[in-house]
Amino acid sequence: MCFHSEQTKFPKEVESRFKAKIKDLDKFKPSKHFNGFEFPETPIIIDENPTEIIHYNWGLIPSWAKDESIQKMTLNARIETLDEKPSFKDSINKRCLVIANGFYEWQWHDTKGKNKTKYEIGIGNHDLYTYAGLYSHWTDKTTGEIRGTYTIVTTKANTLMAEIHNIKKRMPIILKPEDESKWLDHASVNEFAYPYEVNLVATKIEPGTISLF
Repeated sequence: MCFHSEQTKFPKEVESRFKAKIKDLDKFKPSKHFNGFEFPETPIIIDENPTEIIHYNWGLIPSWAKDESIQKMTLNARIETLDEKPSFKDSINKRCLVIANGFYEWQWHDTKGKNKTKYEIGIGNHDLYTYAGLYSHWTDKTTGEIRGTYTIVTTKANTLMAEIHNIKKRMPIILKPEDESKWLDHASVNEFAYPYEVNLVATKIEPGTISLF
């Protein structure tokens, strides 16, 4: 799964990597830790305009939802069941790239997770990458505000992630740079399920290491 992500790069580097302009620089706030359960606004690129970087809230709210309470259940979406789950099936062809340069996962050493080891995972050198994402536009029935929200799509864990995420054995789908436009152009989701993968690098965060969470 993926509930804790990071994006620490500054605007010029992000714009250069994705050949896109940030729409609202005031919203662009690099962070060592985006906690999904706080439903933060993070930078994404949507299929409707791939030359613009915008900010949507993590935690997809489907258009039919009565309120925001569903978000805690929609931070991630399993690629194997996208067309079955009511929360996601209307967003299969609403594709986005979720911009990041790392995420965090814990390896459990007991069945309840009381003893666990934290890892920082990325593609190496803290380089930028994107998660395969889906988005939705939801209208708040009380205020009339239209909210943009997204989910990160996950798949079966590869060898490295099966060892780290050793209970549920899942991982976020990190796209190869050459496949980012393919995802936005609505290629079949089946093409991105495991064994599709990129090479990942994991760094153990030892007890006592400075961390923001």
